[in-house]
Amino acid sequence: MTTGRTSRSKVRAALLAYVQARSDALSRARRELGIGEGDAKALLHIAANPGIRPSQLRDHLGITSPGVTALIDRLVERGIVRRDLDPHDRRVNRISVTVDLAEEPWAGLTRFDTAFDDVVSAGDEEEAARFAELLESWTASTNGSRVA
Repeated sequence: MTTGRTSRSKVRAALLAYVQARSDALSRARRELGIGEGDAKALLHIAANPGIRPSQLRDHLGITSPGVTALIDRLVERGIVRRDLDPHDRRVNRISVTVDLAEEPWAGLTRFDTAFDDVVSAGDEEEAARFAELLESWTASTNGSRVA
């Protein structure tokens, strides 16, 4: 039987290994695509939130208004995202992805997450749900952090 300290160390080590593996996969994909970390984070967030407003993307990324404008301009110039006028408020732009993240070469950005989801789905659903609840609870309990 393992001690509490060993169990805590194993959980932390497993989480660090997960974070490192995901980071390495995203770094490889970014190099292949020739995009920076901020652009990749923005692209993934836009893909998960089609039609997002630039201000929402700015808040998510924690960057300035000029920074988000420059970032979106870069992605638009490369044909990766597009700006559409909001049909209800023409002062507002909505940002959407124009590439298919399920197709190469863009699939590299989501390959790790997709493979991880497949492995988790093949396991015990109740065990995965319990682990997720524990991790969310532990995360929320640290320094007032919250799970996004």
